[in-house]
Amino acid sequence: MTPRTPGPEQPHDNRLDIPTRLLVHALVREDATVDAGELYAVAALLGMSETQVRLCVKRLVAEGRFTQDGRGRKATLRAVSDVTGSVAPDAAYVRHAYRQDAGLTPWDGVWHLFAFAIPESRRTARDTLRERLLHLGAAPVQSGLYVTANPVGELVDAHARHLGVADALTRMSTTDLRIGDITDPVALAATLWPLDEITERHQRLAAFAGSCLAQLTENDPPSGTERLGMAVELAAHFTTAMKPDPLLPPQLLPQPWPGTHARRLAADCWHHLRQTPHTGDNTPLRLFALYADALHPTDDA
Repeated sequence: MTPRTPGPEQPHDNRLDIPTRLLVHALVREDATVDAGELYAVAALLGMSETQVRLCVKRLVAEGRFTQDGRGRKATLRAVSDVTGSVAPDAAYVRHAYRQDAGLTPWDGVWHLFAFAIPESRRTARDTLRERLLHLGAAPVQSGLYVTANPVGELVDAHARHLGVADALTRMSTTDLRIGDITDPVALAATLWPLDEITERHQRLAAFAGSCLAQLTENDPPSGTERLGMAVELAAHFTTAMKPDPLLPPQLLPQPWPGTHARRLAADCWHHLRQTPHTGDNTPLRLFALYADALHPTDDA
């Protein structure tokens, strides 16, 4: 949610266009239900209309993702299956980010390359494999060739097998990567990945998380409904910052790296949100329970 008194750390234009279904998913409680009254109240704080929420609920029910008992604000939605994966990045991905921030996964100097040549007749499989590589943080070097600094080979192999194109995939590792005249690893990273755009997204996350912390620790803290709105918007900012982040090793990034600072502030916010009692027996902050282990990385994780 937008702070009640926006200051220099929280500009008015720092708000995100939050998908309505993200809000519904974020308010799923431990018993897999969503209280419609709470849903409409938080939606209003986030600037969503009742019609917008009602149509979203109707679609989710039609898709078989939720069932609905009752009508309007007195209704109860029940998740048919676990929906937390649609709210935020995978917990393992988040855990890796925090381990990197803690210096527990230093880069070994190895680049991992993937090449494939899949015919137009299998265009869907080709596009899906490309999207998976990008999701795993790989960057295109040239047509059909991608590179990443993280060892994701087994994940790419498994996806290629699932798509039935394993025979078209070639992967290799090297410590001697050269693109044109560029050989320096830091310069290569700056050439291959849009670090300025990634930096900007993390700066927006840091600004919002910092403002949330100020509100959560003041003498007159936000109400329960306001905290829920804050949690949903924090989730949206975190997802927006993390989804396009290739999680490059710190050795390849300019220092101090804004992603480290932003994730630390977000973790502090989650801590305060989880420590704040909720009025019901079932807290809707399942997202933060999902990340509980990820926020405290250890050497044996």
